[in-house]
This record gives sequence, structure tokens and C-alpha cells, in this order.
Amino acid sequence: MDRALGVLAQIEAWLPPAPPAIDWTARAYRWQRRGARGWLDAVHRIAPIHLDDLQHVERQKNTLERNTLAFLQGKPANNVLMTGARGTGKSSLVRALLDAYAGQGLRLIEIDKSDLGDLGQIIELISDRPERYIVFCDDLSFEEGEAGYKALKSALDGSVASPGDNLLIYATSNRRHLMPEYMHENLEAQHQPDGEIHPGETVEEKISLSERFGLWLSFYPFAQNDYLDIVHHWLAFHGCTTDQIDASRPEALQWALERGSRSGRVARQFARDWAARHV
Repeated sequence: MDRALGVLAQIEAWLPPAPPAIDWTARAYRWQRRGARGWLDAVHRIAPIHLDDLQHVERQKNTLERNTLAFLQGKPANNVLMTGARGTGKSSLVRALLDAYAGQGLRLIEIDKSDLGDLGQIIELISDRPERYIVFCDDLSFEEGEAGYKALKSALDGSVASPGDNLLIYATSNRRHLMPEYMHENLEAQHQPDGEIHPGETVEEKISLSERFGLWLSFYPFAQNDYLDIVHHWLAFHGCTTDQIDASRPEALQWALERGSRSGRVARQFARDWAARHV
């Protein structure tokens, strides 16, 4: 018996630890993986942001909020793909919705694109839960042959198994069709002896994933005045006076010029720097 216990102890030392129990009281989770095992890791410290902090994206905000409220009320709702310029509030909008509606049962599960093959496991874990879950994948894009591409297609629309009525998928991307498209594909579309017989089907495959998202929301670079409005909002948030905010204009424009972008992210970064030096 002692020898058997010793052998078991040695085997246990080589095995990965069992995944922790899921803390269902949390508002947000990350899907974690170790070897062949995956689990929902509770996130208790969520970066704070509110819907009112996101400015000059009113159309996108209203559409996403309307879809999320329908989901919370058990009404028909769509999976959502948000695409467009960097730093314009795509992922922040999802976190702001969690901040606004967590009290009504909304929960967030963040997943990396490399783990999208585990969507089936996530669906099983939450299938009997009373909360409403958004599975969120940030900066989603695929290269040729990546396994998660077909797994996500199946989960969105096409699997014989239902994803349940308590789960939606929200994703952000800088690519509208989520996969790279090359000039040589146009050349290969010519009917040549060694070319593809049905080149149009290659194009259909490229765009089929994005079309399975029921809602597409596009985000665009901000105009100069919009960018300055966002700067002023965050400066006021950090306690700057009206005179300090007015004095910040030249530096705010220079800051955006140096970074080649007038985005909400750049505006907030400038506001942090300015407030740290002047408040």
C-alpha cells in the first residue's frame, strides 16, 4: 500500500492541476486553457468605463445597446461584428455595456481567437445558468488555415447543436471580412489551364464568416473637433479646470499628429499625460 501511494504521488506530480471551481458570482470571465483542460477564470477587477464616456459613436452605441437589451429580455438578438479604425471604442463599448447591465444579469466571457475551438465547451458550461452571456473576442482576424475559423463559423450559424438562448458572440476586428485578401487572388481568378475551376467559391469562403454575424457596426476615424471633444471629456474627468482644458488644445493636436491618429484612445492617453502635469 505504501509503495502504491508513493507511485500515485509521483504520477500526481506530473499531472497538471485540476481547474479551479467556477465562481459564478463574478461579472466577467476569461477562458483559460492548460493542456487539454479549459475553464472560466473569474475576473473581479474590471477596467471601469461607462457608456457616457464613449462619445461620437452614438449610432453604434445605440444599436449595440438595443441589441443587448433585447438579449437580456429574452427577445431575438444578433451576434455582432464591430470593425473599423483602431482606438475608436469598439472593445470599450462592450465593457461599458457590462458596466451598465451587469445588474440585470449580463455577463462577459473573454476568449482569445486561438481558443475558439473551445466554444462548444463554454456553451455546455453555461447552458443551465440563468445569466445572459456575451462571449467577446477582441481583435479577431484569421490567417489561412487557422483552426478557430471553422469552429467560429459553426458556433455562429451552421452547427446542428443549438448555442442556447443565453449566449451571444460579440467580436471586434480591423478587417471587415476577418481574413486577408490578396491581389494575386484576382489574377488567379482567370480561367487558365492550371487555375481553380470555381474561383468565385474561394471568395465566398473568405466572406462567409463575417456574414454569419447578424449585425455589422463600422467605426470611423474622428474629425478634429470630435477628437478635441473627447480630450475635453477626459480632462474634465481627471479634474482639470475650464482654463486648463482650453490651454490644452495646441498640445492635444500635436499629440494626435505625432501618433498619426485622432482616436478616442489617443485622446484619453493625452488627457492622462496632461492631467498628470497640470492638476
